[in-house]
Amino acid sequence: MSPGPPSAKTNRAGLGYWMEQVLKEAEKAKQDFAPDPVHDLRVALRRCRSMGEVLLTVNPVPDWKKMRKEGKRVFSSLGDLRDCQVMKEWIEKLGAVDDPVTQRLTEYANAQEATLKVAAADALAKFDTRQWEKWAVSLPRRINRYKVDGEIFQGIALERWAHARGLHQAAMRSKSKVALHRLRIGVKKFRYVGENFLPEIHKQIGDELKQVQDVLGEVHDLDVLWDTAIRTHAYSNVEERTRWQERIRAERAKRVEKYHGWVGGKNSIWAHWRSVLPDDRTAERATFMRLRSWASVLDPDFAHTRRVTSYCSRLYDGLARAEVVNGTPVHRRQLLAAAVMHDVGKNKKNKGHIKRTQEKIREIELPYGWSELDREFVALVARLHRGDWANIPIGERRGIQGGTLKQALQLGGILRLANALDRDHDGVVQGIEVERRENGIIIHAEGLQDSSRLAEKVAAARHLFEVSYGIPVMVKGRQAAPHVIPLSRRRRSSSQAAAGGSAR
Repeated sequence: MSPGPPSAKTNRAGLGYWMEQVLKEAEKAKQDFAPDPVHDLRVALRRCRSMGEVLLTVNPVPDWKKMRKEGKRVFSSLGDLRDCQVMKEWIEKLGAVDDPVTQRLTEYANAQEATLKVAAADALAKFDTRQWEKWAVSLPRRINRYKVDGEIFQGIALERWAHARGLHQAAMRSKSKVALHRLRIGVKKFRYVGENFLPEIHKQIGDELKQVQDVLGEVHDLDVLWDTAIRTHAYSNVEERTRWQERIRAERAKRVEKYHGWVGGKNSIWAHWRSVLPDDRTAERATFMRLRSWASVLDPDFAHTRRVTSYCSRLYDGLARAEVVNGTPVHRRQLLAAAVMHDVGKNKKNKGHIKRTQEKIREIELPYGWSELDREFVALVARLHRGDWANIPIGERRGIQGGTLKQALQLGGILRLANALDRDHDGVVQGIEVERRENGIIIHAEGLQDSSRLAEKVAAARHLFEVSYGIPVMVKGRQAAPHVIPLSRRRRSSSQAAAGGSAR
């Protein structure tokens, strides 16, 4: 039976609960490593590790990886044991007690189970329970800053749906055992996002996802059973081999046919799952929110990055009105994505952060609607915000050539100029306007002093823009408008000052 959907309250404290369950279930499992306790411990570990995997995409602190790695040691060991125990169940279902093949397979499975129990006990003995208890306190606090059923998690669910959908298409083409197994894992990861972070969506499709996962899991179990029988020479003659092959094929075919029935035609479950997820416009916003959240953890001065991103937005829109850029939504999104991530490679030393930024962006989970080339493109634009751009090695371009490289240089020119406008990280520039003249472009920067050191840096930073667009650019300072205090506030301040004077 499918587990009930978690409530919003359970989700907020879900990681803490499941991390505590790991410790409780571990005590039960290590008594005799029976099938049910082993299964329950794996469920608890899977919950924790799947939450950590999702949170890493928005909150990339080292403890998520450490927690997942610590859990993986036990999870993998228990996985081999669980597979063996499930195989024993299938042997019992498909074979008669007096069947020689059943006896051989059972004997092999029992021996394997005994060996795997020893390995699982060893893995559990090495499990760092003290560190796990500390994480059970510290890591759930990091989830509380993210809204359950919020757009960020909806966007991640859509990314997982798209990935699983691609695996489905690959499996339908190849019909191979490996492709179906990969599809099962993809569906499982999609399901876990809803189960852990999207209770409302999980209510609508959670049961379907569980059924699909179970059916594909049974297909995999039968494949493992057949491979094991062949590898261990469980068949002494052709008749035994043929009989078992037909049994396994028949059971497997039932489940594959059931899956085909769910995914074919207009009522495909894939279309149903997509219908409960965000539309493309909402997905774009969710992607930007995820990237911004991820970057804010790595970036040592994210206030500066917010200003640079704002400058990029104003520059691009102004240049579009001046018909210098095409003003396509795709290029605008790519520019802002590069801007919000342009300093993720910085650290205390700050040396080599430009290349490090490019590499970190290349490692992000592929956002919905992005290709690998899109990710490379954004990484290169971010790489161009500072440093030597004229001789970037071909290896750092990763296949970005021709017109695409020219577009990257153009957007990089905008980002470089925007970054220079806040070179001192002090927010001196408060506004930007773009003006088109016959002989070029004038960018009016409110708050910039023309005779300042910052103005010199900005003048130097415009070179990439001028070369890539083939148009002269001048950045001129404009006096910032005086900050006017509303009359009501002035009266209130005056009365407070008078009250303070009377008190003295």
